[in-house]
Amino acid sequence: MSKQTTLYPLHVDAGAQIVDFGGWAMPLHYGSQVEEHHLVRKSCGLFDVSHMTIVDISGAQAESFLSVLLANDVARLKANGNAMYSCMLNDDGGVVDDLITYRRDAGHFRMVVNAATRDNDLAWMNARAQAFDVELTEQPDYAMIAVQGPTANQVFARVAEHHGLAGLWSKVKELKPFNGCEYNSVYVGRTGYTGEDGYEIMMPAAHAADTWKAFIAAGAGPCGLGCRDTLRIEAGLNLYGTDMDQSTTPLEAGLAWTVNFTDPDRDFIGRQALEQQKAAGQLPWFGGIILDGRGVIRGGQQVVRADGGAGIVTSGTFSPTMGRSIGFVRIADGDSPECTVNIRKREIAAHLCALPFVRNGTIRVE
Repeated sequence: MSKQTTLYPLHVDAGAQIVDFGGWAMPLHYGSQVEEHHLVRKSCGLFDVSHMTIVDISGAQAESFLSVLLANDVARLKANGNAMYSCMLNDDGGVVDDLITYRRDAGHFRMVVNAATRDNDLAWMNARAQAFDVELTEQPDYAMIAVQGPTANQVFARVAEHHGLAGLWSKVKELKPFNGCEYNSVYVGRTGYTGEDGYEIMMPAAHAADTWKAFIAAGAGPCGLGCRDTLRIEAGLNLYGTDMDQSTTPLEAGLAWTVNFTDPDRDFIGRQALEQQKAAGQLPWFGGIILDGRGVIRGGQQVVRADGGAGIVTSGTFSPTMGRSIGFVRIADGDSPECTVNIRKREIAAHLCALPFVRNGTIRVE
């Protein structure tokens, strides 16, 4: 039986179509996936992301532990509230998970990992924490709500005004992207998974239903997993288990920018394997693909460059913003952007492009 978030009854009452996602009963949509997609691009959408796992890392060696655990360098988080996206790698450089880490203060960090990888992540982290003076504390009694879209600021301000949260809003409104703040038991990060401005709010689960209702009353619309996927593909954001996994390194998944080699003495897990992969060369190209003909790009479809390089679609969808079929592809490096995609045993013309497709409501590629 699928697990349920604390907001599950509200989703059912709102008429959401419920599906299993990583062992959780989650809303796919509330009537129209496309309308919810456009809502986030043009206004403000509300997502229940309480299935994600929140882990607090504390102790005298918390930073030292994370500097080994993560491919990105936690030392970059200079100020309290700074956040960082990173991959957690295995010894072969494969991606155990991708995650966001927030610095709360010098000895305290907060990490948000994927729902489907929770058990493996916690086992991996706890095993490696044994060598450090550090404590890992999961927060299963917390809920998480994402407020996303160009009017997220105005909606959040209305919630604060009508619910006596002036103190919280005074901190939130000053946040820059990829930063967070705390107010009593609430943690807010200016982060998201849609390519739009917005916030992710972590709070005790007991407060989640009232918070959800307050944002709906202030003008946000409920959104499900369906549009979350089309939004993240348009925004060029990877999905764990689809675009990368333990058999894929960040260098093969368009995530080289999340790997920090600057400090030669920082021996993070997987570093040696990545350095050997870089030295060997011939890495595949990872980026976007746009269909020129008719059809829908889906994960697993074969792609062939005009110059002969072969590859595969990792994620694909029909883009509501662009009105075209788009996706991510991992393919042999080459010079030609022209290619074909095998869709139902037909070779359909397409072309490769840089990511993202859409950010902040603006189409970035043609």
